[in-house]
Order: sequence, then structure tokens, then C-alpha cells
Amino acid sequence: MAAPNTSERDPLLAVSPVVDAERALPAPKSSAKFNASAKTAIALLTAVSVVLGGGLLLALTGHDVLGRDGRVDPHAGIHAPPASTSPPAARKRNVIMMVSDGFGPASETFGRTMFHELGRGGDKDSNRDGAPADWWGPTTPLDEILVGTSRTRSSSSWVTDSAAGATAFSCARKSYNGAIGVTADQQPCATVFEAAKLAGYKTGLVVTSRITHATPASFNSHVLWRDYENDIAEQQLGDLPLIGRSADLMLGGGRRHFVPLGHPESIREDERDLLAEAKQQGLTVLTTRADFDALTSSTQLPALGVFTPDHMSYELDRDPAKEPALVDMAVRGLELLRNATDADPTSPGFFLMIEGSRIDMAAHSNDPGTHAHEILMYYRTIAAVRAFVDRHPDTVMVSTSDHETGGLALARQVSAKYPEYLWKPDVVARQRKSTVALAAAINSELASPAGPKSPEKLVADLVARDLGVTDLTPDELAYLCDPARLGTEREYALATAISVRAQLGWSTHGHSGVDVNLYAYGRGSEALRGNHENTDVGLFLQSHLGLSANVASLSTALQREIKFKHPGLPPEHDGPGLMGVESDEHARAAMAGHY
Repeated sequence: MAAPNTSERDPLLAVSPVVDAERALPAPKSSAKFNASAKTAIALLTAVSVVLGGGLLLALTGHDVLGRDGRVDPHAGIHAPPASTSPPAARKRNVIMMVSDGFGPASETFGRTMFHELGRGGDKDSNRDGAPADWWGPTTPLDEILVGTSRTRSSSSWVTDSAAGATAFSCARKSYNGAIGVTADQQPCATVFEAAKLAGYKTGLVVTSRITHATPASFNSHVLWRDYENDIAEQQLGDLPLIGRSADLMLGGGRRHFVPLGHPESIREDERDLLAEAKQQGLTVLTTRADFDALTSSTQLPALGVFTPDHMSYELDRDPAKEPALVDMAVRGLELLRNATDADPTSPGFFLMIEGSRIDMAAHSNDPGTHAHEILMYYRTIAAVRAFVDRHPDTVMVSTSDHETGGLALARQVSAKYPEYLWKPDVVARQRKSTVALAAAINSELASPAGPKSPEKLVADLVARDLGVTDLTPDELAYLCDPARLGTEREYALATAISVRAQLGWSTHGHSGVDVNLYAYGRGSEALRGNHENTDVGLFLQSHLGLSANVASLSTALQREIKFKHPGLPPEHDGPGLMGVESDEHARAAMAGHY
């Protein structure tokens, strides 16, 4: 089945051509031509990159950092060592790619305000006269490293999904919504992650989603549709020609795709036990918090950690005794990969992708408190990564989002009168549990055989305790207590209840098409200043590691070798929707007193 070609219906979608890494970032002149073996060619290209050193660093314009006279071009945007008559000594070069899934510009303002409201940025009551400005909001760890913005559209729509968004980062190619490591014409595209592994870099993925979910999958697998997660799991453990297993470390959720049919957690359609296969391959397999805590030495790599059957828990709901936090996994990943690189004199550095996955999912639910706490955890992780970069100046960190989710607005008109200019972060600050978890608790109580004597009192008490909402209207209470309601309906009704009271607006349970912020820190990050296509981020990653030619050559080889297990798109694929019910947002808002 052909990939969606929306541009034929709407020529506006074809205004900007697909960015081709081979054309946009020219390969070094002395790179070896890919011929008999992909791995041989990658090794040759790596050797060339070491010899040429700083001359391989290319600005995003495609010009060499070194000018024609051998001096550093001050306008190139990337720092390079001075020209020398002898080849410079190879130095380690590390890249940390961070993805704040679904985190748009309004979410950054929202997160900063909640950072302040919850006391994470200092004493919020210290000064209210505007000087020294602490009361007006602290500076977040992201504010200090803002360098530009990123355009997010995919090849099939003005509004991207996470699969196409992550493929833009990993392959530096635009593709259709749902594509995992493949181009718009359904051809495999090599990723910078895979090229890094073949060039000797240590590699890792750290996420709070399933490890097989769209963003991590787009760095080390190639399937035509994002929901082929069982295929993705197989590829992540080595079922890929020419490449094999490209990750030295994978930490996240998604155990259900690695255990065999018949296992109570499994959603596989076969009896392959991928965890057992991983152990046979020599991987350290982690499934519990205790396993994670015991992962302390780089000699335990390669390692696979799948701590939950599905996504890892929201930060509001997470049990620290059972699941590590994003910041815990990120810091451990940095330590392990750095130590592994130091212990291997042939390794040129490491590549680590870290995703704050569930920022997006909370926004899909329009759940403000959960969205806030996922953002605050991402801030903590950013701060830890920046501290690492400060200690290791051979490292660059890039942080951006694949798209915005929810169409968040820090305003909501809640009556027919002219609106007040305000929103209420204190309402959001009272939330203690995600609306997903609270809806599940209500469902469980209402469905119990004995049943509560007073469903209305039970629900009102749970909502007051976990959301901080003590003034449910009779219509809201009746809706939440209705036994015919699905869990998703209750989840969305709870999210609306708190959003209306906080006067926060949401325009969708899906994604939106706005530009997202682009952050960078460390050596060479100046090249990302300004407004860029999301594919430019991928081009930067390739050029910074000296892997542009490697990616292009490996793509050519993969297109010859990969045979897709599922060679087409599913018959019905109107989008990877998270909604189990039709949206009835207006009715729920009316129940909450919103006209």
C-alpha cells in the first residue's frame, strides 16, 4: 500500500522539499564508496573522519567549518580546532539528544509557572513588586539554553505524529505520519544512532514510554507503521540486516512486547521470548527497580530494562520502590556510557537519546496537573544533563519536541461575559493523582460486587482528595457515577473539571501544528540558533559526530537488504489515536459550569 500522499490533495504541503542528508550535508571528499560490505564501508568512513578531524564538522548550511585558507570560519556556527599541518589527535565526542514529547511553547510557560507555584524555583512569596523578579517566575533549566525553534510538519500533514517527528531527528528525512525509520516512499533510512554504533560509539535509549514506542523505535528500527511494536522489539534486539542490535543500553517500559504468547502480560502473536533471547545474547535484563539499582558498572552492558508491561507510570502516580524516575535512568545511562567509552580506547564517544515521553500523554488527556509534573521531571533531567555537559565539555546536548499536544492555552472563557485576564495555577497545584489513575480507581469502586452504598459520596471524596476539586456540580457528579460510562469518558470528564476551574483551555486531544522550542547546550550548539526544520536537528547530529556520509551509505545498503515483516500499512490507519470514545468536550465543560 502506498504511503499517504496528502500533498496531491493539498499542494501547500509540498512547499518545502524533503531534506536529503546526502545533498544538504556533503560527504567528506575522501570518504570511501560503499561497495561490498556495509560494515567495511562504515569502518573506512570512520577512519577518514578521525584523520580529517575538525574538517568534518559542517555547519547546517553545508559549508566546511574551515575556510579555504585553512582558518576557522567565524560564521560557520560550529567551533572547530585551529588548522594544523598534522592530523589532530582524536578526541571523544558525545551527543545527548533529548525529546520532550508533546511539549509546546505554551507548555513551557505553563511549566515555568507551575515550577514557581510548587516552590521549585525559589520562594514565590519573597517579592511582589517586580524586582528582583523572582515572584514573577523563576528561570527554568530550559529557559537558559533556548537557541531557536523547530518546524514540525511531516510529509503527509501539517500536523505531525511522533513517528514522523522522531524519524526527522533520527534520519534527517521528512516522512509520513506513522513511519518508523522509513522515508515518505516507504524505504528504510539509516539513523544517526545506527551509524554511530557501527562507527564505534556507545549508544543508549532512555524513555518513560514503551521502549518500542514511536520515538525510541525511530532511532533503532524500521517498520512501515508505528503500531508494529512486536516487530520493533525484535529489531531492537538484533533482527536487522547489516546492523544487528544497535543499542548498548535501553531503559523504559513495554515488557508486553518482549514476553511470549501465553504470558499474562504479553500481546505478542507468537511464542518468542525476547527477554530470554536477550539473556542468551549476553544482555543484562532488568525488570524491577532492584534490577535497576544493581546496574552500576559499564561491564554490565549491553543491558535492556523494561520495568512495566506498558508505559512507565506518570510521575504523579509512580511508586519509587517499583520504578525509577526519568532523571534516575538518565543519570545512570550517562554514567554507564561514559565509563564504557573511557574503557574502550577505540570508541570515539557516545550517543544517548532521552525522552520525556509522558509529557505528551498527559496532554492527550488534557490533564493539567499530570502534564505539569511530567514537565517538572523533565526540568530535573535537563539540569542533570547540563551538569554532566559542564563536567565533560566534549559533550553537546540538544533538546526539542517532536510536536505540541493538546493545543494548550493559558486562558479559557468560562462564561458569556467578557473574560477575566487570568488563569489559576493554584488549582492545578492541588492535584495529587493523574486523571487516568483516578478514573481507574472510580471504575474499580463502582464495579465492585458489593458496590458503594453512596456512589456520589465515594466519587466526591475521591475527587476532592486526588484532584483538590471540592465543588463538583450535580451534573458532573451524575456523569462520573453513571455505571454506563467508559473509563476514558471519566478520565476526560475529570480533566475538564480541573481545567475549567483553572481556566486552562485545550483545543484537541491530539497534536497541533505549531513550531516548538529548540534548546542546545555545549560545544557546537550555536549552529542551531534560529528557526529550523526538524530535519535540521537530524543533520546537526550527523555532522557533529562526523557521520553524514556514513548515514547516507548505510541507507543505500539497508534499502537493498531490509525485507519488512509487515510490507504494508494496516487496512485502517486513520491515525494512532489514544481516544477510546468520541469527544464530548462541550457537554463536559457545560457540566462544570462552562457556558
